[in-house]
Amino acid sequence: MNEKCRRYVVTVGDKEIFLSPGVIEVLQEYIHRPMSLEELAEKLGLESWEEAYEFIKRVPAWIMWTPVSLWRIRLKEEGCLTE
Repeated sequence: MNEKCRRYVVTVGDKEIFLSPGVIEVLQEYIHRPMSLEELAEKLGLESWEEAYEFIKRVPAWIMWTPVSLWRIRLKEEGCLTE
């Protein structure tokens, strides 16, 4: 990883979740279609709907609403994404 890479991480309990394009895709699916917190927790590998709720509360709104393609560009420019 590049030294100018800013890692966008949300901490839930003892877990740190890197806001990768895959995670952003799941978040956008959550905000654009009916999805329970249980389903969100399952998709993100969290233990319960409570952890999913804490995660949603801690993700900045601007990140949730940023299109995945722009998120990928941002991470590539910062050297955080190599794909």
